[in-house]
Amino acid sequence: MTSTAITRAVHRVIDNMQANLDQELTIDDMARTAMFSKFHFTRIFREVTGTSPGRFLSALRLQEAKRLLLDTEFSVADISSQVGYSSVGTFSSRFKSCVGLSPSMFRKLRGLSTRISMDEQMASRPTPRDTSRPNLHGRVRLAPDRLPGFCFVGIFPTPVPQGQPVRCAVLNGPGRFELHDLPTGRWYVLVHSVPYGRETTPSGIENTETVSVGRYGPIHVRSESRPDPVEILLRPLALTDPPILMALLDLRTRALA
Repeated sequence: MTSTAITRAVHRVIDNMQANLDQELTIDDMARTAMFSKFHFTRIFREVTGTSPGRFLSALRLQEAKRLLLDTEFSVADISSQVGYSSVGTFSSRFKSCVGLSPSMFRKLRGLSTRISMDEQMASRPTPRDTSRPNLHGRVRLAPDRLPGFCFVGIFPTPVPQGQPVRCAVLNGPGRFELHDLPTGRWYVLVHSVPYGRETTPSGIENTETVSVGRYGPIHVRSESRPDPVEILLRPLALTDPPILMALLDLRTRALA
C-alpha cells in the first residue's frame, strides 16, 4: 500500500473521530474505518501521527472543549458531555492536567496563560543548576511560505504538546535556541508559532494557514553525553498533527517559571 493510501486511511479515521467526539470509539471501530486489522491500523496510525489512536482522540476531545469554552456560552458540564466525558469532575481534572488551566479559568483568560511552569517533578531539576547536565542547542527554521512570529520551544515526554514542558523557551522569532539542564530520558522537541500580531489565534486545525508547528524526536538524553544540535522546520499545522493542548502563553507577559 502506498504512503498516500495510508495517509488517506488515517485522515478518514481522524475525520470520523472529529465527527463523533461525544461517542465511545474503540480501536476496532477506528480500524474498520481505516479498513485495516486493528494491529496494523494501530502501527500505521502511530507512524503517521507520532502517537496512539487513543491519545490522539483524547487530544481532539480536549481541543474541541477549548474551542467550545472560547466560542460558546455552554456550561462546563455541557461541554464535558459534548466531548465524550460522562463525569464533569474527570473532564475538569483531565483538562487542567493537559491544558494547564481549569476550564473556567481557560474561559476567563480567553485561552491565554499568564505563565508557563515547567514540570520540575518530572525533570527533578537541582538548585543551583547542575552543570553536569547537558544543554540542547538547536535552530528553528521557517518554511518559505510561512510568516514569522514568536516561537514557543518546549521539551515534552510525548509528541502531544500538553501539560507542563520539562524545559521551554520563547524565541523572538525563528533562529537559534538553547535549553539548559536537560534531564535524562526520552524527549520530543515541539515548536509552535503564529505570525506577529496574531498571538491570540487558537491553535486548532481550522487555523492551518496561520499556525506553524515543528517537531523533532525522540531524542535520548544521557548524563554522560551531549545531545547533537537539532534543526526544526516550521510548517503548517496538519490534520495528522496532535492538537496543541497547553494554553497559549500571553506574549504580553512572556512569563516562564
